[in-house]
Amino acid sequence: MGKNILVTGGAGFIGSNFIRYILSKYPDYKICNFDLLTYAGNLENLKDVEDNPNYKFIKGDIRDEKLVDDIISQEKIDLIVHFAAESHVDRSILNPDDFITTNVIGTHNLLKSALKNGNIRFHHISTDEVFGSLSPKDPAFNENTSYDPRSPYSASKAASDHLVRAYYHTFNLPATISNCSNNYGPFQFPEKVIPLFITNLLEGKKVPLYGDGMNVRDWLYVEDHAKAIDVIIHKGKIGETYCIGGNSEKTNKELTYKILALTGKGEEMIEFVKDRPGHDRRYAMDTTKIKNELGWQPEVSFEEGLKKTVEWYKNNESWWKNVKSGEYQKYYEANYGNKIVKNIS
Repeated sequence: MGKNILVTGGAGFIGSNFIRYILSKYPDYKICNFDLLTYAGNLENLKDVEDNPNYKFIKGDIRDEKLVDDIISQEKIDLIVHFAAESHVDRSILNPDDFITTNVIGTHNLLKSALKNGNIRFHHISTDEVFGSLSPKDPAFNENTSYDPRSPYSASKAASDHLVRAYYHTFNLPATISNCSNNYGPFQFPEKVIPLFITNLLEGKKVPLYGDGMNVRDWLYVEDHAKAIDVIIHKGKIGETYCIGGNSEKTNKELTYKILALTGKGEEMIEFVKDRPGHDRRYAMDTTKIKNELGWQPEVSFEEGLKKTVEWYKNNESWWKNVKSGEYQKYYEANYGNKIVKNIS
């Protein structure tokens, strides 16, 4: 018996990779992709599955309580995988309002509807940024690390995590949470550091490196993340949180030099720029729990994953040029505007 899965934010980078992975692995599962198509949502990410009879797209906003409820009830959803979020830290500094309404109120709408429509299984995708910042010798974040968000983005994600836990404890909603480290891979919006640097270099432009370049991030290949979510939704213990990481800590300077080498460019292409406010120094994830309890661990090494990612951007120039130019935002009207979308139920 297949599942009817509502994936929120499925036109984004991680969500689209997850949808593709699930449709490939579980031919009897049906997916309803619910996405507002803000700047980060791109239906070109899912061109190869849009005619799959088990896939359906609905454009809409998780802040619209009635629409959320209508979709969950009418599509007979029995699992919600919640990716939808405003997620870019720099944008949250410029305009925090959308982050609060989408990440907090939007999540709450989904939780209320999940409860109302039969106590639907709920998996919430969160971030390592809710835990704050580590110094160089601090142990990695784990599931018991205290929350210490430092930006409007991470504060809004922390709030949504707390709401999910509250619905589990108060209403017995069957929920799980995963906090992941920095993802990278195909179809990532090119304002994020790895695709921005790769595409800039392919265009002959310099790469802007914040501060001294010594901020540290743990890098997780996006397909490994999809596999981790797959394991959690099928085997994860209800009420639990799982940390997902790539076990690949790198300074931003290290990362930059690796991308330069893979694109055949020299260090003269680096432009050091003023650091952003509240820039967390280091993130790292301890993945012991998910490995011991669910048997998951990252399969793609950072070197292999970065090489595959650079090759993907080299081979998909039209995709990222459409994103950088804004042309990608016309895809919905051109391909979905007059289309009667298939019923998932």
